[in-house]
Amino acid sequence: MTVGLLNDDNRHSSHEGKERASCQVDHLAFRRHSGTMEDKRNIPIIEWEHLDKKKFYVFGLAMTMIIRISVYPFTLIRTRLQIQKGKSHYQGTFDAFVKILRTDGVLGFYRGFMVNTLTLVSGQCYVTTYELTRRFVSQYSQNNTVKSLVAGSSASLVAQSITVPIDVVSQHLMMQRKGESMGRFMVSQRSDGRGILAFGQTRYIIQQILQVDGIRGFYRGYVASLLTYIPNSALWWPFYHFYAEQLSHICPKDCPHIIFQAISGPLAAATACVITNPMDIVRARVQVEGKSSIILTFKQLLAEEGPWGFMKGLSARIISATPSTIFIVIGYESLKKFSLRPELVDPTH
Repeated sequence: MTVGLLNDDNRHSSHEGKERASCQVDHLAFRRHSGTMEDKRNIPIIEWEHLDKKKFYVFGLAMTMIIRISVYPFTLIRTRLQIQKGKSHYQGTFDAFVKILRTDGVLGFYRGFMVNTLTLVSGQCYVTTYELTRRFVSQYSQNNTVKSLVAGSSASLVAQSITVPIDVVSQHLMMQRKGESMGRFMVSQRSDGRGILAFGQTRYIIQQILQVDGIRGFYRGYVASLLTYIPNSALWWPFYHFYAEQLSHICPKDCPHIIFQAISGPLAAATACVITNPMDIVRARVQVEGKSSIILTFKQLLAEEGPWGFMKGLSARIISATPSTIFIVIGYESLKKFSLRPELVDPTH
């Protein structure tokens, strides 16, 4: 399928006829592709070549920031629950929420948030890699599960290479409690003893990581991150499409596709969270506690807390994933529709 924009001023006039014909072919192919899928009660999929990239990236960043703000508190709670020994600080997700609110206030839920926003870049890299990989794999297979599995894995590999250093710093900031730290490093306290300094926290953490671990410290847990997020992403997309397809067969024909997507997204997220949570705990401990061995960390956690130790922070992780997944699924699909190239927009809708 040829990708081209009718308003490209850089093209020579001799190419305008070909370009216009190409766009008509694209439009017909897109309509045929979507119509065929709808007849079979499948969810029509908007692919990379159908998008206006400028719209896609601008609105994508805005949407991602809104989602990040809404779910970050539960990301912080999940990290603290995973790192703590047994139930030394918090009894569970609700207990952690109440205690953090009582001791640190609302801002306590956003420790490390500004650093974490840098991962917005990796988020856009993830989306781009995912869409381009789907397009590449489609040359060899039209199976949606195969395309989603390969694309999700590839996207996570690229994204984690950018994200891990940011995660290492932001997680150390997440572990800062009023007057103490749950991790290896601690930021400077105020001279009056009333908590930590409002500014300069990130610099203190970066300096300590460099002094203790060197540059390699920023990629501590990189392999563990890959072993967590590549399977998580690789599982999420196929489960998402699987649940959506099953719901589309069960529900009435006039049921909006967005309903399938809003339900199948959280179901896929919960499924992936349960399967990958043990490795997510190991990843967090390797990055925050400075452990060097994934296997030894796994064995230590099993010896100290038993099999149930691998479920720590699971509820907070699912709570964090569920609303964000609904926003991402509805928002991402809506974003792709909104970002359709003008010549592909159906004027009857």
